[in-house]
Amino acid sequence: MIRYTDAVDAIRAEQLQGFFVGWPRAASPEQHLAVLRGSHRAVVAVDDGTDRVVGFVNMISDGVLTAYIPWLEVLPDYQDRGIGSELMRRILDGAEHLYSVDLLCEASLQPYYERFGMLPVPGMSRLDRSVLRGRPGA
Repeated sequence: MIRYTDAVDAIRAEQLQGFFVGWPRAASPEQHLAVLRGSHRAVVAVDDGTDRVVGFVNMISDGVLTAYIPWLEVLPDYQDRGIGSELMRRILDGAEHLYSVDLLCEASLQPYYERFGMLPVPGMSRLDRSVLRGRPGA
């Protein structure tokens, strides 16, 4: 059974194994936990049978007008079960008062996010993948 919670203070780093598939260098579980705890909101999906976090989404926000969803990920063995969709529904719940909720994704994923009322818009980003190297816990 999958349990969803936004009580990320109760999550431990050892529950966050196996994420960031395909990244040149994955964030460590300690970095991952720090991101979840430092977010405006975060929701995790926990497999009650293994006590493992199997999916997560986080939101950073000014809490007034804007928010950004940097990460939504479900472990490969748990994909295609609706976990990502439930995480998105839960993170967007309560964000109706915000002027904008933004995220960046590959063009192939745009139809997925359109299901949640999101629209493609032009955007820009600066990525520095070296940020994950040489940091404590990296």
